[in-house]
Amino acid sequence: QVQLVESGGGLVEPGGSLTLSCAASQSILRYYAIGWFRQAPGKEREGVACISSVDGSPYYTESVKGRFTISKDNGKKIVYLQMNSLKPEDTGVYYCAADVDTTGNPSLLQAMLNYGMKYWGKGTPVTVSS
Repeated sequence: QVQLVESGGGLVEPGGSLTLSCAASQSILRYYAIGWFRQAPGKEREGVACISSVDGSPYYTESVKGRFTISKDNGKKIVYLQMNSLKPEDTGVYYCAADVDTTGNPSLLQAMLNYGMKYWGKGTPVTVSS
């Protein structure tokens, strides 16, 4: 059973940084793409970033490009989301998610980012406010 546990959320001022972590229950990082999604109050969930299990290629939504970095440590079974230059509109609950990725197909990974993944964590809240 795939279990994902997020951590690292909190309150940060605009312009600040946070690093979120997603710990996986098993060695799924070799076969599953991992994504980060967020949901702001009153808004629909949106994909933020995902990383391929095949070649580690990252994919980002346009609004976070150049500010957020997704990375993974296969040995520790952890995926990170480094968030810099945070803005109030980055506020929301951040979820880690996973889905099978055996090809690294960019179109498929982009679709995962757009439409969601199969397995989900419970989320960690991020608030960007002064």
